[in-house]
Amino acid sequence: MNPGFSEVAIVAIGRNEGERLKPCLRAALRDGPIVIYVDSGSADGSAEYARSLGCRVVELDASRPFSAARARNEGFACVMEQAPDTPFVQFVDGDCELEEGWIEQAVNTLKEKSHAGVGCGRVREMYPETSVYNRICDLEWRQPAGEVRTSGGRFMARARAFREVGGFRPDVIAAEDDEFCIRVRRQGWKILMIDVPMASHDAAIASFRQWWRRNRRAGHAYAQVAALHGGGDERYFIRDRRRILIWGLALPFAALAAAPFTHGISLLALLCLYGLQFAHIVLGCRKREWASRDAWAYGFFTVISRFPALQGLLEYYWRRMRRRPMTIIEYK
Repeated sequence: MNPGFSEVAIVAIGRNEGERLKPCLRAALRDGPIVIYVDSGSADGSAEYARSLGCRVVELDASRPFSAARARNEGFACVMEQAPDTPFVQFVDGDCELEEGWIEQAVNTLKEKSHAGVGCGRVREMYPETSVYNRICDLEWRQPAGEVRTSGGRFMARARAFREVGGFRPDVIAAEDDEFCIRVRRQGWKILMIDVPMASHDAAIASFRQWWRRNRRAGHAYAQVAALHGGGDERYFIRDRRRILIWGLALPFAALAAAPFTHGISLLALLCLYGLQFAHIVLGCRKREWASRDAWAYGFFTVISRFPALQGLLEYYWRRMRRRPMTIIEYK
């Protein structure tokens, strides 16, 4: 084992990941002497399997709402209890497999860049050809190297930076990485996208229903994180929230309301507006040298994603108004 790896603990989180969890944990054990698996109420034997490999297992108390944020916090706390001097902690989801060489590269980069609190790398989808939805996920993972605003849920954190911001907010059920990284950057730390492969991911989205629920969750995330941080200089997620409200609610409502008075012309105008938006997205993708089929698929599903996102956005405000707990929205 590379001596540098001894400076890293790996926290894997999961809930009913089944067969996807096995390569995740095997890869983690390959790269780290300390591997913590945090389980959120799985009923598929995940916790037992992790124990059989020699991982330290933390099973979350089901009396409190589950969330990826809460799982990562409890995993980090377990690391600090077991090895309090560990300088770096790698977080990985149970549907991901860390790439060989990533841990060493990330440690070296964070050592070299003392201003970096979080480092992440390139993610690829394991089975992009299985469904158009998996392919879209693969496209979404692509972003340029350098300083970025957020890391995604798979990243290496400097333990000092994680402690300084108090970790994740456990009540943020999606885009918790965005919310966490906002606070990390406000403390003066940088988030770095390192130009090396970090992990492969298995979205396992095989149906339109799953895709809808994933985008419903995204809408909830935009609303919740905008409510927390939309008033700052970045106005985080304000633009995304506004886009959902305009394209998913305001324009369709106006077109439908005007239809009796315009003999349906307003509905035709609405379709034209969606067509123009689709063309704008496709052209942007083509400028990034994406294949035509990828650009068309991404454009189409981006346009119609406003509707499930609107559902999630309104769900957040309903929960907040009724003072109900923010529970996770699962799509697998």
